[in-house]
Parts: sequence; C-alpha cells; structure tokens
Amino acid sequence: MKKHFHLIFIGVTLLLLTGCKVDRGESINAVGSSAMQPLVEAGGEQYSSQHTGKFINVQGGGSGTGLSQVQAGAVEIGNSDLFAEEKQGIKAKELVDHKVAVVGTVPIANKEVGLDNISMSDLKKVFQGEITNWKDIGGKDLPIVLINRASGSGSRYTFEQWVLDGEESKQSQEQESTGMVRQIVSTTPGAVSYVAFSYVTEEVQPLKIDQIAPTEDNVKQNKWPIWSYEHMYTKGEPKGLTKEFLDYMLSEDVQANIVPQLGYIAVSEMEVERDAHGNLIK
Repeated sequence: MKKHFHLIFIGVTLLLLTGCKVDRGESINAVGSSAMQPLVEAGGEQYSSQHTGKFINVQGGGSGTGLSQVQAGAVEIGNSDLFAEEKQGIKAKELVDHKVAVVGTVPIANKEVGLDNISMSDLKKVFQGEITNWKDIGGKDLPIVLINRASGSGSRYTFEQWVLDGEESKQSQEQESTGMVRQIVSTTPGAVSYVAFSYVTEEVQPLKIDQIAPTEDNVKQNKWPIWSYEHMYTKGEPKGLTKEFLDYMLSEDVQANIVPQLGYIAVSEMEVERDAHGNLIK
C-alpha cells in the first residue's frame, strides 16, 4: 500500500515538473480615454465570454496616456478621444487609427443651479472665469464651482476646442476620471463640468446650449458640435488577438447593440465627417 502510494506521488511530481502547466490564456491591454472606457470594457467582456481563454484588460487614465502608452509599445491598444495628430509629442505616422464610435460631450451642472439651458457665449465665459455666479445667467444665487478634466484628457480637449475656441479653461480643480467628475458635480452646490453622453445620469443636470438639446440625432447632424471620434490606436497594423478584438469592436454585434445601448453613436450613423483639424469633410 505504501509502495503504491509512493509511486502515485512520484508520478504526480513528475507531471508537475515536466510541464503540465495551467493554461493562462491570452490577453491584451487597452488603455486610455475614460470617456470610452465603458464601451471597450463592455466589448471586452462580451468578446471574452464568446472566446474562452482570451482576455481584454481595459484601463482609463485619459487619451494622452493611451496614445503615449501605445506609442511606447507598453500596451497593444491606446484608446483616445483625440486624433493622434492632435496630441503633442505623438508620432501619428507610427500609429494606426481604428474609429469605433462617436461620443458627444455635454456640460453638466449640480441640479440645484436652477437652469437647464445656457448660451454658448455664456458657457465660454463660465469656464474662463468671467461669470462666477449662476444668478448672472438666470440661475440661483450660487457661486460657480468649475471642475475640469486633467490636461491629458480627450474630453477636455474636445470641450475646449468647440466651446472655448481652443483656448484653455480657467485654472480649477482637475479630475482624472469622468466618473469622479460626475460624482463631484452631483454633490457640490454650484458645480459645473462636462462628461460624455454615456455618463449622464439623474444625479446631474445636463445643459442645453442655445436651446439645442444634447441628443444623438443632433450630434449626427453636427447641430450639437461638441463631439469626437472614439479611436482605438495600434502601433502599426494589428495582429493576433489585437486584430481579432478590433474586428469584433467594428462588427455588427458591437456596432448595432453595445454602441447605442451605452450612449455612443456608430460611425456609420453620422451624417457628417471631421478630419484631424476639426474640418467637416462632408
């Protein structure tokens, strides 16, 4: 009996030593824009559920981080709200652009500010510090508290490009994540910021601009100008799992289901197109 047990023990030990390794599967990393993080996470989870042993690790950190990380070869995919050409220090010619969706950006305010519409000119003055109390533009007597995204954020770049004509916001509190921005705005009297459409909840007050509502239809027709493409960049042409996942993100499965469900717009639904300089192509 002891001899039999001893032989089994030796057999198991030899199996462990000679390569019965646990298959950990295959994985890639997609890092960057927090505005598009929910989309890539949802796509990654669904892809992994359909492809056993293949994993997509998704992290935020901002568009600047995504572009710099993929350029450095530290990750397989860099998620960005910006064209690579728009980000200083990025060698756009080394990267390949995969546009997977369009996202609208909307100004949001604390629900107690007392208004749901603002003119584009007043919105610019608010973020440049020229208007400092909501009562001056028809709201309640509340000091305006500016909350900005960090300087590497694609959402911030998009907002400043189309609302501030490319000028910078007044220096204020900055946050790395869109989710944290929404939380602070919802709990801070007088607070105002901006988020992707997909992050708007009942906790905050989205603001119309010049009586134009922040809707997908208005984005598609460019009546709502604060929008950007959601790019997934690779360093060179994608291969292997990276290519498989990008093909999946552009498939009908994602474009017709996950994209609209999460508040994004399929690129094919747009009635206009923009280049890297913000010019309308059609």
